[in-house]
Amino acid sequence: MHPRPTRVDDLPAFDAVIDVRSPAEFALDHIPGAINCPVLDDEERRIVGTIYVQVSPFEARRIGGAMVARNIARHLETQFRDHPKTWRPLLYCWRGGMRSGSFVTWMRLVGWDAQQLQGGYKSWRAHVIERIATLAPRLPLRVLCGPTGSAKTRVLQALAEQGEQVLDLEALAAHRGSVLGALPGTEQPTQKAFETRLATALAGFDLGRTVWVEAESRKIGRIGLPDALLLRLRDSPAVEIAATPAARLAYLLRDYDWLGDDPQRLVDKLGLLKGLQANETLAQWQDWARARALPPLFEALMREHYDPLYARSQGQHFARLGAAPRFETDNLSEAGVAALARRLAAG
Repeated sequence: MHPRPTRVDDLPAFDAVIDVRSPAEFALDHIPGAINCPVLDDEERRIVGTIYVQVSPFEARRIGGAMVARNIARHLETQFRDHPKTWRPLLYCWRGGMRSGSFVTWMRLVGWDAQQLQGGYKSWRAHVIERIATLAPRLPLRVLCGPTGSAKTRVLQALAEQGEQVLDLEALAAHRGSVLGALPGTEQPTQKAFETRLATALAGFDLGRTVWVEAESRKIGRIGLPDALLLRLRDSPAVEIAATPAARLAYLLRDYDWLGDDPQRLVDKLGLLKGLQANETLAQWQDWARARALPPLFEALMREHYDPLYARSQGQHFARLGAAPRFETDNLSEAGVAALARRLAAG
């Protein structure tokens, strides 16, 4: 049996998906569930590329070929030593060329029905872009609005726990979407990896049922929302959480209490507001941060920064917000959030 053209739609037919690119390429983005078995590591890839440019393509293939052979042998002796003859892997590299082709040849010589993804990672990337462009305009979104501290993210989670469909963009982007929104100990994905996560999430939705999503600006941290999704977000029906200032402050103090553990980091984050706030105001906020005085700091941030920002941005970007149903609450505890989610789902 000879290798046949294999496309992205064929992925579910395989027992494993193997990305043979370098670890650095794999880290930027990869097919969900793929394992990384590089035929050239990052340094080897650099060496071969340099020889290709500075010496000749033949010399690069001669030296690179020996590296590839050694790495394939190591993978066969370790990662794949116990797989049965019936095991069917799909392999890919950048364009579906020599790196994955070499590995497929050896696997087929062993006796496995190994196949090569036609077009490699580039075909996967085209699939992601097409899926977002096709599905985003069709999403039956209901947009959760409300100023900072309204527990929108937690309400989304509660809706999901109650069986509703939820698109949690901040979870996909690993960022809370504000100047204080970086998650401790968590790096944001690359833009391409975020879009892979997004495309995978969109494909799982029943388009006949509501999909709940939080109102977002164009960027979540350093991640940009694709235009098709942003347009759909801004043109979809909205609901507004109208929590009391006291409830919002109590929620923020619980949700961001970890910021008090590293006062200097908080001072530095507040420094990003320079030019947006008066120097005297910013100095006071940073003094509170150094003193770990979160209640007056968060109360001032809500009143003087986040609430005016919310009023401007929501009015500009969410045309339907003025007619949106308002859900009032003075309780954003876990029980209060669960109750609010039930009210939202009931309509």
